[in-house]
Amino acid sequence: MKYVGLQTQIWRNNSRSVILLLSFPLLILGLTYLFFNLINYGNVLRISEAHTQFIAASPFVLGGVGLWFIIAWFSHSAMIRKATGSKTLDRKENKRVYNLFENLCISKGMKMPKINIIEDDSLNAFASGLSDRTFAVSLSRGIINKLDDKELEGVIAHELTHILNRDVRLLIVSIIFVGIFAFLSEMAFRTLLRSGRWSRSSGKNKGSIIPLLLIVLGLALVGYLLSVLLKFAISRKREYMADAGAVEMTKNPEALASALSKVSKDARIEAVERKDVAQLFIENPGEKNKKGFFSVFSGLFASHPPIDDRIEVLEQF
Repeated sequence: MKYVGLQTQIWRNNSRSVILLLSFPLLILGLTYLFFNLINYGNVLRISEAHTQFIAASPFVLGGVGLWFIIAWFSHSAMIRKATGSKTLDRKENKRVYNLFENLCISKGMKMPKINIIEDDSLNAFASGLSDRTFAVSLSRGIINKLDDKELEGVIAHELTHILNRDVRLLIVSIIFVGIFAFLSEMAFRTLLRSGRWSRSSGKNKGSIIPLLLIVLGLALVGYLLSVLLKFAISRKREYMADAGAVEMTKNPEALASALSKVSKDARIEAVERKDVAQLFIENPGEKNKKGFFSVFSGLFASHPPIDDRIEVLEQF
């Protein structure tokens, strides 16, 4: 994949961020509108009420989405650190890593991000943050110790390219909105289970609430599916672009290809259990590449392209 240039990629990702900021609320509003039409379905006289109900509910829906986004926006760094167990890497503890970061940042004229370490012997790394104040690159203890300087430089350049391209902002924005649909689906499912148990234990017919919950659950799952597909498509492409940007930065595609090969053999970070956080890493340890007929469908739900494909692209530079 040909690298299109830093400024072009920044503009594209900023544009995509704006589109995401608009598309997710529009998707939520669309599903809300569909919800009111479904609960009034079959009664022609009440169809007009669906429009009135939707208009009345829209400010509350948008307000809830806005509140969710604001909380996630300002707390994302703390949540990611807690999910990964990462801590600040002291310069005195590892001057080698700091020197590699400083040299690459100086070469690109960029502000140096915070450097964190994950105490795990596996090999992985990720970039995070939404602004210069919160940008950070986290490295596992294993990737620091098991890669040579050229390979580690390639990995660091890959993560710095994510920051330069504003990939991290784009992905975190998508993760925040996907979380809304995941939350709604989980709440509807749990409420449905509780309602079913209560109905059986009380011996009363609660048939009116269960269809309503099924509608909410179905719409939430549809929204979750659509938002996940969009997020994964963006995530897969950003990995190719970051690989190409790292090569432009280091002029050493062989080193990054070698690093990715080593990472693929031991990428599992034990502390990371959340799937949304796992998608930030240079290689998602929870995904397995499937071959054959089903590979096309499984690829739609993959946050990363197959690492063998990325290495093959790097070998063409």
